[in-house]
Amino acid sequence: MDAVLDFLGNISWWMWILIVLLIIAIRDILQRKHTISHNYPIVGHIRYMFESIGPEIRQYFVANNREELPFNRIERGWIYASAKKQNNYEGFGTDRDIYAHHHMFINNAMMPYKVPENHPNATDTSFLPCAKVMGEFNKRRRPYRPASVINVSAMSFGSLSAKAIESLNKGVKIAHAYHNTGEGGLSPYHSHGGDVVFHFGTGYFGVRAEDGGFSMEKMIKLVEDNPFIRAIEVKLSQGAKPGKGGVLPGKKITPEIAKIRGVEVGKDVLSPPNHKAFSTVPELVDFVEAIAEATGLPVGIKAAIGKLDQWEELADIMKQTGKGPDFIAVDGGEGGTGAAPPSFADHVSLPWVYGFADLYKLFQEKGLTERIVFIGSGKLGFPAKAAMAFAMGVDCINVAREAMMSIGCIQAQVCHTNRCPAGVATQSKWLQNGIDPTLKSERLAQYFRTFRKEFIEITHASGYEHPCQFTMKDVVMNVDDHHLSKDLDLAYNYQKTPVPFHGMQSLKDCEFLGGK
Repeated sequence: MDAVLDFLGNISWWMWILIVLLIIAIRDILQRKHTISHNYPIVGHIRYMFESIGPEIRQYFVANNREELPFNRIERGWIYASAKKQNNYEGFGTDRDIYAHHHMFINNAMMPYKVPENHPNATDTSFLPCAKVMGEFNKRRRPYRPASVINVSAMSFGSLSAKAIESLNKGVKIAHAYHNTGEGGLSPYHSHGGDVVFHFGTGYFGVRAEDGGFSMEKMIKLVEDNPFIRAIEVKLSQGAKPGKGGVLPGKKITPEIAKIRGVEVGKDVLSPPNHKAFSTVPELVDFVEAIAEATGLPVGIKAAIGKLDQWEELADIMKQTGKGPDFIAVDGGEGGTGAAPPSFADHVSLPWVYGFADLYKLFQEKGLTERIVFIGSGKLGFPAKAAMAFAMGVDCINVAREAMMSIGCIQAQVCHTNRCPAGVATQSKWLQNGIDPTLKSERLAQYFRTFRKEFIEITHASGYEHPCQFTMKDVVMNVDDHHLSKDLDLAYNYQKTPVPFHGMQSLKDCEFLGGK
């Protein structure tokens, strides 16, 4: 033994390096899983290393400021600076190609809107509530006027970390916005004082019966026990993967997640493509009305848009019966935080701007737009894009990825791997320990405040008091040159229905503002 130890001790450090490399080379040659490693021992590993850091290289060194997707460097930089209350201006003019197809222009007024001395925005430059009340038309027992036109979209605990969810909820409380739970159920991390929209999908997590279906008893108890739940949203589909179910692997189901979702620890859970509680449009309307009657809350639906025949059926039933959803959240096919196969994320369902235009026109033709609160969700977390959305008929917007970036997301695009380096989209205790909910909640709130302030400024520049007053004539979209550019009404062939608006003060005085 001493002789062996002496022999090993006499081996120099560079010989140890050669021995390790030799072992790796032998291993590479013997394995058959990776052809590159087999054919090019040792050297082949460099290829895999560069492939793994390719997104980071492109993000920081290769792509220009406007080139990246889904969010380019300028967009991310604006969110980061806004969230940190830093200078979010840019100098020396725009670096966008303003003549590019689909570039958007907002028509400013010759004389901007002047804020009176006693106006709510004179003292609070970010005061911007929704102009419509959820549940008012259907006379729900607990109508709700969102106190913010920008809110946190559906992202569940499980997809996002506990500290990320806590940061978002504390942030919406500060910003007087609402927090959509996503379909993972209501967790303790959603319960830090912010208004909540409870969202569920085909898995019915949080309101799940023993057979995997929907439990009205659990829904009623959930609402009674948590008065900060202001509305309920039924997910039909989402932009990332419309019409596709999902599997939550058993290894990711901790006792905490199992309790929140109402499932078994360590056992795979299927979220099917279809709902058990209903299978036809009339049954959907009955389901919505039953929940609204049992809870007293406004109830809406969320979906990505594709075929319109069943939507037309829904509109016809709503017109004939006076019943139906209080709000409709339209998700864009651009995809969001939900992991999905590229074939779904890239090709299934329409992009937001097309899908929303088709749906709005349909409901407008039936005379239903005034009774519905329309919510847009699909990369709308920027004031100019929001102006376009409001001109098209939106009443509120929900943001997911933009909210994630405000609390530290760096667009690493590894949300589906549980290795999020910012600790936002991971269940790793170590990775999420870097999140300070007290700090991050302030940043989410500051992003919302900055967004609303700049959105109000754009609104006033256009001559209006509230963005609900935007019309399709106020936004122009490039088709080719200026002689071929079109107002939105010509591009999408409809005029938005005017939203009843009696001044910002009337919104501030509303008894339903913020769920009061």
